[in-house]
This record gives sequence, structure tokens and C-alpha cells, in this order.
Amino acid sequence: MAIFPSLSPHLRRSLSSSLLRRLDHRTATVEGSRRSFTTEGSRPTIVHKRSLDILHDPWFNKGTAFSMTERDRLDLRGLLPPNVMTPQQQIDRFMVDLKRLALYARDGPSDTNALAKWRILNRLHDRNETMFYKVLVDNIEEYAPIVYTPTVGLVCQNYSGLFRRPRGMYFSAEDRGEMMSMVYNWPADQVDMIVVTDGSRILGLGDLGVQGIGIAIGKLDLYVAAAGINPQRVLPVMIDVGTNNEKLLKDPLYLGLQEHRLDGDEYISVIDEFMQAVFTRWPNVIVQFEDFQSKWAFKLLQRYRSTYRMFNDDVQGTAGVAIAGLLGAVRAQGKPMIDFPKQKIVVAGAGSAGIGVVNAASKTMARMLGNNESAFESARSQFWVVDAMGLITEDRANIDPDALPFAKKLREVGHQGLSEGASLVEVVKKVKPDVLLGLSAVGGLFSNEVLEALKDSSSSRPAIFAMSNPTKNAECTPEEAFSTLGENIIFASGSPFNDVNLGNGRVGHCNQGNNMYLFPGIGLGTLLSGARIISDGMLQAAAECLAAYMKEEEVLNGIIYPSISSIRDITKEVAAAVVREAVAEDLAEGYRNMDARELQRLNQEEMVAYVQKNMWNPVYPTLVYRKD
Repeated sequence: MAIFPSLSPHLRRSLSSSLLRRLDHRTATVEGSRRSFTTEGSRPTIVHKRSLDILHDPWFNKGTAFSMTERDRLDLRGLLPPNVMTPQQQIDRFMVDLKRLALYARDGPSDTNALAKWRILNRLHDRNETMFYKVLVDNIEEYAPIVYTPTVGLVCQNYSGLFRRPRGMYFSAEDRGEMMSMVYNWPADQVDMIVVTDGSRILGLGDLGVQGIGIAIGKLDLYVAAAGINPQRVLPVMIDVGTNNEKLLKDPLYLGLQEHRLDGDEYISVIDEFMQAVFTRWPNVIVQFEDFQSKWAFKLLQRYRSTYRMFNDDVQGTAGVAIAGLLGAVRAQGKPMIDFPKQKIVVAGAGSAGIGVVNAASKTMARMLGNNESAFESARSQFWVVDAMGLITEDRANIDPDALPFAKKLREVGHQGLSEGASLVEVVKKVKPDVLLGLSAVGGLFSNEVLEALKDSSSSRPAIFAMSNPTKNAECTPEEAFSTLGENIIFASGSPFNDVNLGNGRVGHCNQGNNMYLFPGIGLGTLLSGARIISDGMLQAAAECLAAYMKEEEVLNGIIYPSISSIRDITKEVAAAVVREAVAEDLAEGYRNMDARELQRLNQEEMVAYVQKNMWNPVYPTLVYRKD
């Protein structure tokens, strides 16, 4: 039935069919309260294979859940046990095996329970993607730490031994001049999301070379589970430019190039060629840079961010999650978020994550203070950055250019009794900060002496952010923080810890400041807005959305981040905020049949509905065979 009913039959016959389709489509799109969107993944799927080829394809395999009509249509009858199982029955059977095998699956003393779980889940991923993501979505709180931090760090360290089936693409220094043709080896004509790493700084574990592909795979698992990015349109990428890890250079089982890393212009030329190649084949793809060493993280971000749809999660995602937590800590002190520029913050760590957080947090403060030069100067004065050589001041020789704006002036710290290279304990004692923020990748850095010094904080409820990953690199544990400072603190970490029982029914809440609260929503919002680039404003909108997600009573109770179990709802809200900001900044170009003008007309409720309708769900599609 035609959607454009006001035209007479005679007039409709006089118009071209293409014009009628445009008129009908336009009316359906802008029809106000009756506006609807096609749900992502709800259409039948055309496949060009049958029989065993289907069963061996994890994108389309349903295993015992193929109906009898599908078995006949796809030549599967007799290739499967006769009993047709429901998807839930399949999951129940798998979960029984997972719980049992997690106790017994071992590769020897080094194979932990978490790594055993990863191996079992990975086998499921290899044979049935839909079921894998259904298990992950329905049990996200339990299995996110398996496919992502902290277990993914152990996976990357052991990846050469764990490798069974290729996943993703590998571009190496030896492929220079070939990448433009290589991208066409990937079978998908549409790719929405790429996570790329060079393996140089995996989760604070150092240079793991080609084995770092595990972090790209894990991140994309969360893009699918949390953001509903279609798993057939994601691509993990490793750029292998060598490794400086001497152990890997001598390991006969290592899968990557056994030569030292490229540097300088040679390194840049490889990354340039990769970016040109992927954006030539997939002009609308979004590329997330992951775990590049600090030396290159900022340089590559500044090189590409105004040209390509890309962002660096270590610099920008970590910063956004930290800002949301810092704003939550202000609220937990019973103050309005507008008081954030008054917070004194000591930062341990001056790498890409640490300086990224300080940069973003100072910009947030400056916006609250008027966004002028004096506002930026005032904001920068609220940070004391300490690295392996101590407090960074203008007296530091060969100071990192990225850290230079936050180097303390000698006259500024002189009256506090501090000088260049002052230790973390000295800085905490003298500054009496409201917040102690760790992004150092040095486990145990917040020693008992440092925590004791924080007792003199000028805040009635100081906040400790031990944000380094994986777990062994956390600057302190929640038990150490609460036992030293008592219950009246805010604690957050990068990796998951259990809450602390303080006795008498009291609980010390451990908040996980996990990047997965933001990066899936940033990616999804960018995709659905069609934004040309990912702006600071879009990232700020994501952080502020996360900060506002928590209810006031939760925040006052010391809970500043939501439960991971709510991740799809959080991502939906964050993505909607990113789309709205992209539209407001005139960066949006639309997505599919929703152009920028139509996005602009959506109210907040409709925007959230638009996002939700475009989130893929792990449900078996109807498969229809068609010959090539």
C-alpha cells in the first residue's frame, strides 16, 4: 500500500516510479510520532553457500538450531543430529560445558582458570558467532573480563601458543607498497569498525609485537556485545613493524617479524599506507587506534584526526571515562559538578593515557570557567604530574612536548616546598590533593606511605583512581585504600576488583573505570551520525552522558560508575549523545536512509529509539540461498 495517500490515482500514475518511491520514503521518514526504523539484523540474509560450507562458516552457522525447512533449503538434512534445538537450549548446553571445562581445561601450571574460559569461548567464536555473542551479551558482567581486560593481557602474552585460526588482518613492514591491494583480500564489502594496534604497548605489559592482535579482537568483541555493531562488519588489524622485545626476537615459535621495530619516517610511512588503503576500500569506516606506545599515540592522533574518522581509545577513551569518574567524585562529595575546576589532582603517570586524561580534564575545567586563556591557565594549575623521575616542572631537561603544558612553574611549587623531581609521597604530602589519579602501569605505586599521606587531603572525601591495567599493574587495591584511609573515600580502578566488606554491614565500593563504558558508544554514535570526524565535543558529550547516568543516591553512596550488566543501555545513551553533538556541530552526514536534516528533527526520545533500532542483536537470521 502506498505511503503517500493524498495523491489521486491519476496523478500517481503520471509520476515516475522512482519519484513515487522518494515521495513515499520521505513521508515515511518524517512522519512524526509514527516514525519507525528497521531493526538492525532483522532482514533475511542471502547466502551463496550450502551444505558443509554453511556449517563451517561461523557467520552463518546455527548448528543444531537450523529448522527442518532451512535444512532442506540449504542441503543440511543428514549433516546434523535430527533433533532441532532452540537457541536457548544450545546456550544451556554450552554453559554446562563451560562451567565444567573451566575447572579441568588446562595447558599446564601457567594456564589459569580465566585463560581456560577464554579458550572455550574462543572455540565457540570459531564455530558459531551468533551463539558466542548471545552468551557474551547475556553474561557480560562475567565474561567481559575474559574477552577483555584483565584476561586479554594474558592471552596476548601467550598468543603465539594459543593461535589456532586466523582472525583479522595483518599488515607488516614487508607489505609496503602492497596494502592497497591487500585490503581486498578481506571478504566483507562493508566494514564499519576497525581496531588497529602495532603491539608496542599492550595494557602496560610492554611490547608484545604481533601477539597484540588479541587486544584488537577483544575490543571488537565488546563493540559487538555492547554497541551492537554487526560482527560481519568489524575488522581487527595488527600492523607488524617488528618488535624490540628481545625474548620474542629469540623465540622460534613467535609468529611475527623477528626484527627490531621500524622508527621515524619509515614507521610513519607504513601507518600512512595502511590508513590510505582501508579508507580507499571502506570510505566510511571508523578506525580506533589501540595500545600504541606513547611516543606515537599523540603524533598519530594529531596526524589523522582531522582527515579520517578515527580516535585513540588510550588517549581519548581513557580520558573520557576518567572525566566521568572525576565529575562523579565531585558529586560524591556533595558538591555540584560545576565545582570541578576547584579540585586539586595529582596524576601519577605521564604516558599517553596520563597526559590524555590531564589534557581532557583541563579542557573540561576551562569550559566551566569560560573557555578563555585565563580559564585554561587556571585549569592547568590544578594538576601536578609525576612520572618515573618525579614531579615534572619547567626545570626538567628534555621534557616531553606533550607534558610541557603541565610542567609546574618553579615559583608555583617553590612556596609549597616542592622542586623538580619531587617524589610522589612528597607531592601528596605538600599538595593535599582531592584526587590521586594513577595511570602509571606500575603495580603497587600507591604504597602505604603514599596512602597515609593522603589522609591530610583537603577534601572530606578524597578519591583514588588506580586506573592501570591489567590487575597486576593497578597502583593499589581497594582493600589497601579502604584499610588505610577508612570508609570515607571514593575508589575506582581500571580492572575489576570486588567490593570491600568493611564490617557492620558497610561496603567499600570498588568502581571499575572501564573504557568499555565509552568507546562502544563513541564508535556507534559516530557510525549512526555519519560524522566526518570525531570531535572533542563528541567525546565530551560521551563523558558527560556517562557522568550523568548515575542517580544522586548512588553517587552519594560512593558508586560513580554503573554496573557492567547495563552496558547496552549505557552505550545506547552515550551513542545518542554523540549523535546529537555531531548534529549540533554540523558534522553529521547521516546513515543509511536517515540524512542529517532528518537526524536534526529527532527529539531525545526518538534519537535513543533510532540508536536502539540500529544495534545488532545476536539472533539467528533466516537464511536464503542464492547462486552467485
